[in-house]
Amino acid sequence: MQPSALSFADQLRAAQWSAVHLEMRDSYSVSNEVDDFRTWQQTGNRDTSPGSAYWAPWVRLVQDAAARGVSVRRARIISEPVTEYIQYEHAGTVVNLLAGEQVRWLPRHLASDIALPGNDFWLFDDRVVRWNHFTGDGASAGQEVSEDPAAVKLCAAAFEAVWARGVPHDQYEIR
Repeated sequence: MQPSALSFADQLRAAQWSAVHLEMRDSYSVSNEVDDFRTWQQTGNRDTSPGSAYWAPWVRLVQDAAARGVSVRRARIISEPVTEYIQYEHAGTVVNLLAGEQVRWLPRHLASDIALPGNDFWLFDDRVVRWNHFTGDGASAGQEVSEDPAAVKLCAAAFEAVWARGVPHDQYEIR
């Protein structure tokens, strides 16, 4: 099956050694997070239970990948002071870590000289890029899959540069 025909979950299940994710927006409003984000805004409480209905599918997916030896890394380029959404993301990152992800944060002013692609992405095994497209207000606008060597090279280089400068989650303090 061609990578473009696979769901995200199937692409992660097919990964053999690496799955990296670069996030570059200061806020998102994807449909599956809206209620959780609103609750956090109203109460300050974030669902951090790996077994909750919100997190369990993700946790299982990442744990399965990690058990196969796949390194799952996520880097976030963020503006400081951070947005309310980034505060919310930071509060939930403990679950990403429990699932087996490694997460780093890079203040945007430290990324000025890094060549970055125009969209967030996942890169699987330095071979397949899954672009995540968003509307201006942060809603999902679909995905696009590419195996173009130039796109793969750009994404791999961008991710590694961000990763090298990024601050591990347990050391990053919200500003």
